[in-house]
Amino acid sequence: MRKHAYIVGMSRIARMLAASALLSAFLAVEVSTAMAIGSITLLADAGHILTDVVAAVMGLTALTLARRGSTSPRRTYGWHRAEVFTAVANATLLIGMATFIGYEAIRRLGDAPTIPGMPMVAVAVAGLATNAVVALLLRSHASRSLAVKGAYLEVVADMVGSIGVLIAGLVTLTTHWPYADVVVAVAVALWVVPRAVALAGGALRILSETSPRHIDVEELRSALAAVDGVTDVHDLHVWTLAPGKDMATAHLASRGNSARVLDEARAVLASRGLQHAAVQVEQAACSAGC
Repeated sequence: MRKHAYIVGMSRIARMLAASALLSAFLAVEVSTAMAIGSITLLADAGHILTDVVAAVMGLTALTLARRGSTSPRRTYGWHRAEVFTAVANATLLIGMATFIGYEAIRRLGDAPTIPGMPMVAVAVAGLATNAVVALLLRSHASRSLAVKGAYLEVVADMVGSIGVLIAGLVTLTTHWPYADVVVAVAVALWVVPRAVALAGGALRILSETSPRHIDVEELRSALAAVDGVTDVHDLHVWTLAPGKDMATAHLASRGNSARVLDEARAVLASRGLQHAAVQVEQAACSAGC
C-alpha cells in the first residue's frame, strides 16, 4: 500500500515537473514574440501563461513537501496541507488574472491597438498545443490533488484563452476589426472566475475543517449509535486533512464488550471511507437496576 502511494506520488511530481518545463519554454517564446511585434494582447496572454507556470511550480513544491510526511514532532501531519494553501494561492492568481483581463478589455474600448494577425495566430496555435499536452499530463491526477487541480484548471483556462486568441487573430486577419481581442478577453474572464471561486471554496472547506460533502455526519452518528451495546455517541468530528485523507474522531459510551464495540465502530467508519479514525470507547455509567 505504501509502495503504491509512493509510486502515485512520484507520478504526480514527474507530471508537474514536465508541465512546468513545457509552460516555461512556451512563456519564453510568447514573451519574445510579443516584444518583437509590439503586441499587448500577447503580453497579456503571457501574463496568463506566467500564472500557469507559477501554479505548476507551487503545485510541484506542495507535492514534494507533502511526500516528506511526518518528520517532526511539531508537525505530526507533515506537509499534507501545503497543497491546500497552494490551491488558495492559485485561485487568487486566477481571479487576479481575470480582473486584469477585464481591466485591459475596458481600457482598449476607446483605443484598440493594431495587431498583426499572423504572428498572433501562430503563437495561439503553439499555445493551444502546449496547453493541450500539459492538460493531458495533469488531468488524471487533478481529482486526487488540489495542487494538481489548481494547475490543471489554470492550464484549461489558458487553453480557452489560446482558442480565443486564435479566433481573434483570424478575425483580425480576415476583417481587420480591432475589437476582436477585446470581446474574447471579456469572454475568457467570465469563464475563469466561477472556476477560480469553486477551487478556492474547496480549499477553504478543508482549511475551516468543514465535514466532507460526501459524509452525512448525522447518518454516521446514527450508524454508530446503532452498534450493539452503544448507549451514546459524542465528540464526533469529521474533517478532511488533504484531498483523499478524510479523518474522524468519536467517543462512544457502551455497556457491551469494548473490544467488539470498537471493531464494529471502526467497520462503520471504514465503510464510509473513513480509514483514518480515532475511536474511544467508554464504559457507560450504570443506573440503578441495570
